[in-house]
Amino acid sequence: MPSPGSRTADYDYALPPDRIAQVPAAARDASRLLVIDRARGTIAHHVFRDLVGLIPPGDALVVNTTRVIRARLLGTRVGSGAPAEILLLRPLGDGRFEALVRPGGKLGAGRVVTVGPELSVEIEQVTDRRTRIVRLRTALSVEEAIERHGHVPLPPYMTRGDTTADGERYQTVYARERGSVAAPTAGLHFTPELLAALTARGVERVDVVLHVGAGTFKPVEVDDPARHVMHEEWYSVSAAAADRVAAVRRRGGRIWAVGTTTARTLESAAGEDGTVRAGSAETRLFIRPPYEWRAVDHLITNFHLPRSTLLMLVAALAGYEVTMRAYRAAVDAGYRFYSYGDAMVIV
Repeated sequence: MPSPGSRTADYDYALPPDRIAQVPAAARDASRLLVIDRARGTIAHHVFRDLVGLIPPGDALVVNTTRVIRARLLGTRVGSGAPAEILLLRPLGDGRFEALVRPGGKLGAGRVVTVGPELSVEIEQVTDRRTRIVRLRTALSVEEAIERHGHVPLPPYMTRGDTTADGERYQTVYARERGSVAAPTAGLHFTPELLAALTARGVERVDVVLHVGAGTFKPVEVDDPARHVMHEEWYSVSAAAADRVAAVRRRGGRIWAVGTTTARTLESAAGEDGTVRAGSAETRLFIRPPYEWRAVDHLITNFHLPRSTLLMLVAALAGYEVTMRAYRAAVDAGYRFYSYGDAMVIV
């Protein structure tokens, strides 16, 4: 008999639709925070700013400084004038991107979509995985054209269009390197004041980068998670970041990953001995039970979709039983779920 947590169906849970957060909390650090204590097997309820009292001095908070691009392009098809949507996934250079398109059946190679007076998109190729290779044609720089004409790529479970406010709230306060099509949502709860309070407490901050792809929302569709094909995501760990993590380890400090993207970055960069190595690469690392963690001790994260690789990652650290118990407790207690929702921390 398969052990609990070894099958995709084990990660189903019931969530009332009104628990899916459609807008962010009034204040970033006023979100609720569910605390899982692995040693005691307990669950407690806090607010996010209480995190200052949970991370001991000498530990390190590792954050993902990726910045979400306005990757959703809305336009009309040349010839018919019918609506079309293009979601840029990753740059390929020279104004070319891999992208998702809608309607897929109408946007084959050679079709052109007009997004604005300064921007059109030509479909160059259909890939083996049914994405598109597209070229942005613009008199502006590609970056400026995307910023001017693109929309914030809110996740598909948000049943509204983006607003001006999303341009700020769907970014972390420390976002720098452009490249994500989804926010590293655990980081959305931090404010400059909260980060300053952690620094004053003696908690070190380390920055890494992983550019989040649209595949982060893709559920596992096979019953055996081992057969799931992970999407690739680009990450980078600087020499300074690797050195700082090593220094924290040497003095006996622990590593707190802010979000599943940070956790995957650190684990992808870690050697067999747990040493985090500097470098940049694409990762397809799929963390699920059972998993031997090398670099991450604690995790701050949001609540994730059923049957998702991210929920499985959480279970790999907290334990399957306590993870699903925590999710049931969060539903019962009225927590808000997903990207603009509340958070949890595994201590």
